[in-house]
Amino acid sequence: MKIGELSRRTAVPTRMLRYYEEQDLLHPERAENGYRAYDTSAVYRVQQIRGLLDSGLTTEIIRRILPFLTEPNEIHVHPGCLTEETAALLRGEVDRIQQRIDCLARNRDAILAHLAAVRPDTSGP
Repeated sequence: MKIGELSRRTAVPTRMLRYYEEQDLLHPERAENGYRAYDTSAVYRVQQIRGLLDSGLTTEIIRRILPFLTEPNEIHVHPGCLTEETAALLRGEVDRIQQRIDCLARNRDAILAHLAAVRPDTSGP
């Protein structure tokens, strides 16, 4: 499929797909006319990339773990492939994500408490 179709199927702008290619996250084939050609697995790959970016991972970390992603929600890393440096980066990301989760939970609780004080007749979200 061409980049426009991949963009439509993933709701990711073509400019962003080109950026993923520049960051070595996507690897399309090139047709004789120079157009990018993606196979159907690129849809899942883009979904994985988006999910990882949305969770706050950098493209550098994504580039390191992307070869081990086989399903949108699974990471299979052979123990011999996980370097100490990559493991440290991933541990740092887990800590950072947990801090974001904690912050979001505090904000949610504060908003719910405010809503309960302002409108005691409502029972949650």
